Amino acid sequence: MRYLVYALLPAEFVLVVCLVAGVRIPAAVLVGAEAAVVVLVGVETCAYLRLRRRGLSRRAALGRLVPEPVLRLAGHELRLMASLARWVVRRPHRGGPGATAFSHARDQAALMYGFAFVCVVETVGMSYLLAEWPVVHAVVLVLDVYTVLFVLGLHAASATRPHLLTEDTLRVRQAAHVDVRIPLERIAAVRHELLFSHEKAEGELNLAVGSQTSLTVELTEPVPAPRLLGPPRPVHTVRLHADDARGLVRAIREAREGRGARGAREAREAQEAREAREAQEARDAY
Repeated sequence: MRYLVYALLPAEFVLVVCLVAGVRIPAAVLVGAEAAVVVLVGVETCAYLRLRRRGLSRRAALGRLVPEPVLRLAGHELRLMASLARWVVRRPHRGGPGATAFSHARDQAALMYGFAFVCVVETVGMSYLLAEWPVVHAVVLVLDVYTVLFVLGLHAASATRPHLLTEDTLRVRQAAHVDVRIPLERIAAVRHELLFSHEKAEGELNLAVGSQTSLTVELTEPVPAPRLLGPPRPVHTVRLHADDARGLVRAIREAREGRGARGAREAREAQEAREAREAQEARDAY
């Protein structure tokens, strides 16, 4: 089925290009191509239902039928559109109970709005220039409108997906493609550090917003950082940005200190319980 998908997708693209270019395609070819697509969708659906009946999860079943890069790209697009809807209704994702959110999209807002405005101007201009070619005009219009939504979705994803800090995890996010969970016990040091230039280095993750990062987190053990295309890579240094960078640094340090105090208290309580149990066993033996 995958080989059939790899064959049909280029064929569909060629047909679309020919239709846009004005090439006359025989009706039998068009009907055959669309029939093949319908049959492929039906077979894929049956295979998906069979895999689900065998006990596979939704993602595992899709992973058996769809290449992993395609799943990642499709998931990224869906998260962008969902973030755009959240942005419109003003319902950001702030995590569950006990999580503190730290926004990071303020310093990129002007740039993203300007980019979206340029895309709107380009859409209007192309609509005027291609008015005499209805098919080309319709295709370009759809692409241009989606580009505007894509740009707004990138900003909406950053605005509705803030960094989250819980009592044991720092969750670092950027747009819809980066979501890194850092256990607090793995944080060796955290500091406020304003940087405007970042060179790529092995084991480092730079999440710049407006070409700047304001926090540097150094880890005792690497954590996996996801990539849009390709497997996750381990990183031991994470640079990120937050609108209230100093507040986030202070909150991380307080959470680490609280976790350390809580761990010491739990260890002390466990020691006292063990001593009480041993004393009770000694009394019972006596």
